[in-house]
Amino acid sequence: MIVIMFEALTRHISADILRQRKLPPGTWLFHQGDQIRSVFLVVAGCVDLVRHTPDGKPAVLQRAGSGAMLAEASVFSDRYHCDAISAQSSQVAELPRADFLRLINSTPAFASEWMEHLAHQVQSARLRAEILTLKTVSQRLDAWLAFGDGKLPRRGERSNLAKQIGVSPEALYREIARRTK
Repeated sequence: MIVIMFEALTRHISADILRQRKLPPGTWLFHQGDQIRSVFLVVAGCVDLVRHTPDGKPAVLQRAGSGAMLAEASVFSDRYHCDAISAQSSQVAELPRADFLRLINSTPAFASEWMEHLAHQVQSARLRAEILTLKTVSQRLDAWLAFGDGKLPRRGERSNLAKQIGVSPEALYREIARRTK
């Protein structure tokens, strides 16, 4: 569904409206509290939407890979409610918010595709919330694997999985080691 939304957007607008930006790993695309001026699509790489807990720990709200939109709910807000940080070398396409809203209001087919995309995003958010209610690292990992492709990420990307399922990297590594014995 994420790729479909990207294709729907690019099908309804001319490519020259989209401004391309390259992001080295760890680069901030926007900060919580920044005024919303654009909608972003991940062309390549991966960008995390992160909010920090009161004790300063990062909580990954979305891991947006190629073809994904970032912070869709922010389209109708004045300010971003989280930070966007590139998890790896990434490229994003930036569309001015005013152009995006004009597209929604003037193109019923796109508006319908947008609503379908948002419905799938709600389902995904509910799944993440469900995973976070599970008590053990083992249960959380099992749920994440069951609703994904069933494969663990590569070794260098497992700390990001720990953030997604709300456990410490060390606890996740212990669980993975226990399973491989």
